[in-house]
Amino acid sequence: MPVKRAQKNSPSASIALVAPKPNPGTTDRAVSPRSQIPQTKSTRSNRKRQEAPAIPRTSKKARIMTPEAAVYRVEDSSGSKGSASKLERPADPHRTNVPVITPKGSRLVSYTVDSSPSKTGLARPKSTTGHILEEACAHLMKEEPRLQPLIEQHYCRVFCPEGLREECDPFKSLCSTIMGQQVSGAAAMSIRKKFVGLFQNATDMAVQDMEFDEVKKDEKLFPLPAQVAACTVPFLRQAGLSERKAEYIKGLAEKFASGELSAAMLLKATDEEVLEKLTTVRGLGRWSVEMFACFGLKRMDIFSTGDLGVQRGMAAFMGKDVKKLKGKGGGKWKYMTEQDMLAQSEKFAPYRSVFMWYMWRVEDVDVNIVEDS
Repeated sequence: MPVKRAQKNSPSASIALVAPKPNPGTTDRAVSPRSQIPQTKSTRSNRKRQEAPAIPRTSKKARIMTPEAAVYRVEDSSGSKGSASKLERPADPHRTNVPVITPKGSRLVSYTVDSSPSKTGLARPKSTTGHILEEACAHLMKEEPRLQPLIEQHYCRVFCPEGLREECDPFKSLCSTIMGQQVSGAAAMSIRKKFVGLFQNATDMAVQDMEFDEVKKDEKLFPLPAQVAACTVPFLRQAGLSERKAEYIKGLAEKFASGELSAAMLLKATDEEVLEKLTTVRGLGRWSVEMFACFGLKRMDIFSTGDLGVQRGMAAFMGKDVKKLKGKGGGKWKYMTEQDMLAQSEKFAPYRSVFMWYMWRVEDVDVNIVEDS
């Protein structure tokens, strides 16, 4: 999502949140078919190349709905007229507000249109995916009227109705987060494609033999957690990963394969529980988990005090000279202290993710890479 540079002295008028026309998106799910890759003569190094462990074959019985899917799955992936995917869903600032994809392809959401607390174990929220952004912006402007010109100028696509219809594959997203650490966006994309390519033959066999809930069998799949967990670190490094990152991804896969982490947990957990669970995974620090909770799960009350862009935006919004503050040093809290950031942002709860997004806009911070991942 391109971020437009803020214009100075924007005239203040009655707010009108108008969504710009979405740009055609790209997806990292597609991988060039092997049939299109020129074939070369087999060499000794090619013959010695390690192969991805295959998933054990399972009998082709009638599909049994998993407990996760039975409780949370509500969206019809066919997209037919009148399906639940066309309707507004209940939305809660403290819960996951996008459909979450399980490794086997089910689409799960926290709340259905007609869900009851007895089924979800959660109190039914008062807002919906079609109105929660409007409510958030109204709350922000009520608490701080000076935000109105900024909100009028920048439409927050992250939490708009279209944004809340996006899907999140937690395992794939978190793997991509680890792959993208300390490398350029282009390098991260290359690693991800090679990573998927390592598993393509084994994944194709898994698709043929396993009962998937929603996914098309001809789709190029991200490897399943069980597949990755069964691999050695040297095999994973063939995708261009460092040894440390390969270890991190293998450890993440083991947690998903064992059920310690799951789509259902990420739907039902509180913000604090999501942070606590995911920061125990090696390779996922607090900032990485906060960005995943905000941009991946679309939780609306996440606030990252350790993000320098947020610090700088808040300082500038409060009238501080950020250039002087940058020159003075000050380490991690060069623009504002953590205590000041928490105190200033508290009044914007439960929509601090939206407030954080607008603080990035103040200083034109480019968060495209984080949003896309």
